[in-house]
Amino acid sequence: MNQLELVRELAEQATSKIVMLVADGLGGLPLAAGGKTELETAATPNLDRLAARGTSGSSIPVLPGITPGSGPGHLGLFGYDPLEFKIGRGALEATGIGFELGPDDVAARGNFCTLDAAGLIADRRAGRIASEESFQVVERLQAVKIPGVETFVKPVKEHRFVVVFRGQGLDGRVADTDPQAVGVAPLDPHAVVPAAARTAEVAQEFVRQARQILAAEPKANGMVLRGFAAKPQLPGYAELYGLRAAAIAVYPMYKGLARLAGMTLVGKAQSLDEQIDELARHWEEFDFFFLHFKYTDSTGEDGNFAEKVRRIEELDRALPRIEALRPDVLIVTGDHSTPSRLQSHSWHPVPTLLVADTCRPDGLAGFSERDCLRGGFGIFPAKHLMLLAMAHAGRFGKFGA
Repeated sequence: MNQLELVRELAEQATSKIVMLVADGLGGLPLAAGGKTELETAATPNLDRLAARGTSGSSIPVLPGITPGSGPGHLGLFGYDPLEFKIGRGALEATGIGFELGPDDVAARGNFCTLDAAGLIADRRAGRIASEESFQVVERLQAVKIPGVETFVKPVKEHRFVVVFRGQGLDGRVADTDPQAVGVAPLDPHAVVPAAARTAEVAQEFVRQARQILAAEPKANGMVLRGFAAKPQLPGYAELYGLRAAAIAVYPMYKGLARLAGMTLVGKAQSLDEQIDELARHWEEFDFFFLHFKYTDSTGEDGNFAEKVRRIEELDRALPRIEALRPDVLIVTGDHSTPSRLQSHSWHPVPTLLVADTCRPDGLAGFSERDCLRGGFGIFPAKHLMLLAMAHAGRFGKFGA
């Protein structure tokens, strides 16, 4: 019996409410040895107060030493083993913007980038081009035509877009074209398995035509493609946990993850305050709420230590509004660490806090990487977090006689 089979067997109905607040890329590192992380630097009186009431720990998104993408990171938090359920970023982005992937579709997440005169990447995110400007560039890409394949190009947010290829015999196992570095050229798409050779050819032709169309753009004159994927199949939250689950997120990718997990997307919030407004508005309709806060990740990726500190403090100030709704279980965690020092995701364990009346307080007076390493949950797999949430919410029966 695996974890999901056990969950199905033990899940019981109750009236309790669970809130999972995910601060994307929450974990960090000191800028210099002996210093403080972003979370340790930030003033977080509410997180510290909650830590004294709850139980803390450090979660491992995939396996020790493995740096996760956002997809695997969130799948673990939602209770799915990311090694068993692999979802490409393209499928997440497409689903997140409401594009219904069909059986003959392969989707890829696109990033506009800025290329220098030599064709090397000068800015991996095209200066985080504004959505309004990016959408106009996406519209120009509708001119790409590939024989035998239907192509859809859809805007997402800022420098991000989605391309979906529809045709017979396509396979999503194609390598990313993003070298994840500046000063080098975008990679060519290539098939990871022979069955994906046709898809790689299609992607290469799309890139070729797109480069010609984008050549005169001041910022978005290049592109990289990531996360080629067909539509995955996940057992949903209602089936697994017996939960009416809602997702309140700003960025399409995280909406896509939630939809694939069977959550209902609610509202059109564009800020954390608006997300909490939606949480209150829909409080009686759902049992589980996933709230996603992006900016602890994007500031880390930008290498902006001070701004990540500010965003953590913004998150902390919002917590009393969530507490006022009296959730039976409140979780604050991240899907992975994104230290400003590294300007990228990392393998480091993620600070995690669970607050419920049934917690055994672990004596911590603060919420930080150092504190959580001494917490009552210890260092644990992220895929176990939903088990703990369900137990503290009184939604599990007993295993065995």
